[in-house]
Amino acid sequence: MWVEVKQARNLMMAEMWKELIEGEGIPTRIMPLSGLPIGQEFASYRVMVPKDKKHVFDEVMRKL
Repeated sequence: MWVEVKQARNLMMAEMWKELIEGEGIPTRIMPLSGLPIGQEFASYRVMVPKDKKHVFDEVMRKL
């Protein structure tokens, strides 16, 4: 199961968060909030990680 950890205002910000989180070894998905297909540049996005990795994400965010 995936849980939302961040919301991004656009695709560029969502991809930046995805790269940062995956760089720490945490699988990451981005999903549009509106339900539109992925790739809509100006849609808002959810940044999601597996539920069992959320504690690792929290630790990474404390380091920033």
